[in-house]
Amino acid sequence: MNREVEIYYSSGFKGAYERLETVIKKKAERRVAMFHKDAHDRRLDTHRLHGKLKEFWAFSIDDKYRIAFKFMDDKTVLFLDAGDHDIYK
Repeated sequence: MNREVEIYYSSGFKGAYERLETVIKKKAERRVAMFHKDAHDRRLDTHRLHGKLKEFWAFSIDDKYRIAFKFMDDKTVLFLDAGDHDIYK
């Protein structure tokens, strides 16, 4: 079963990603590669957000950092933001 997703990047995500420290960017690259193969890989802790962000999802880069995204359809996602828990504000 092919679970790969196509990823698009919002301008907000691109800016947030550029502001991350190099070590976090390297971790993020590995996690995005995993996500591309299977957006629901257990190691990513992919989860739906709540409240006013309920239409969005996030997955973990590490214990502190996340990537927020939206499923556009079953095989397409839009990355919206990257950073610590402040991305949920």
